Amino acid sequence: MNEPKVDKAHADIGLVCALPMEIQPFMDRCEHVKKYTGGSYVFRGGFLDRIKVAVVQTGVGFARARAATQALIDAHSPPWVLSVGFSGALKAEMKNGDIVVATSVCDLHGQELQNDVHFPEDPEHGLYVGRIINTDEIVRTVDEKLKLAEQYDALAVDLESLAVAQVCQAAQKGFMAIRAISDDCSVDLPPEIISILGETGAVRAGAALGAVFKRPESVKEMWKMRGDASRAATRLASFLDGVVVQLYEARH
Repeated sequence: MNEPKVDKAHADIGLVCALPMEIQPFMDRCEHVKKYTGGSYVFRGGFLDRIKVAVVQTGVGFARARAATQALIDAHSPPWVLSVGFSGALKAEMKNGDIVVATSVCDLHGQELQNDVHFPEDPEHGLYVGRIINTDEIVRTVDEKLKLAEQYDALAVDLESLAVAQVCQAAQKGFMAIRAISDDCSVDLPPEIISILGETGAVRAGAALGAVFKRPESVKEMWKMRGDASRAATRLASFLDGVVVQLYEARH
């Protein structure tokens, strides 16, 4: 009798992120991690215990996230896809490293997708549940963030989650957006961030050097931003560990 065929490409959980540092602490928890390039996207695969995860690194922005999510689904057919990574806080009380789980994702153009998740909110321990908004470019200033919060009743802002949600809806895949706060509402992000961060998520060295020459104090600001992002990625990895296990066990 023939043995049943095993689809080695199939993944139990797919994760979509823009930047490598957003997902690296989570990948450090996985075993047998392999990396490959497909088109203009970087893929990683590995095992969290017995759970096979596939990750695509999209680069920055809506269009890239949409195409990369479709590529992930085509290659690995995961039943669940998670939009993960950093986000900006839209509420003054939120802190760096806090986690936001989306109940809906909207944008500035009137699009919104609801997400029927049932996570117990626990702000005291840094877990928020509610709306995430997508913008067309990085929201850099505290003033812009507070205006978005008031206008859209949103907790956090990112650039990619709605794109991932739309592809998952069309493909009839389970979807969650889980984001870690990497910049709170205490200070503006340095203006150089937009020019330094290329669309693929790679830091543009020339732009970074130019920024330092033009405004030397930007070095201190960017080091702080990197430290905040590193702590957010570590907290995100810990939270994702539990979510991935729960989603897998619910299916099995």
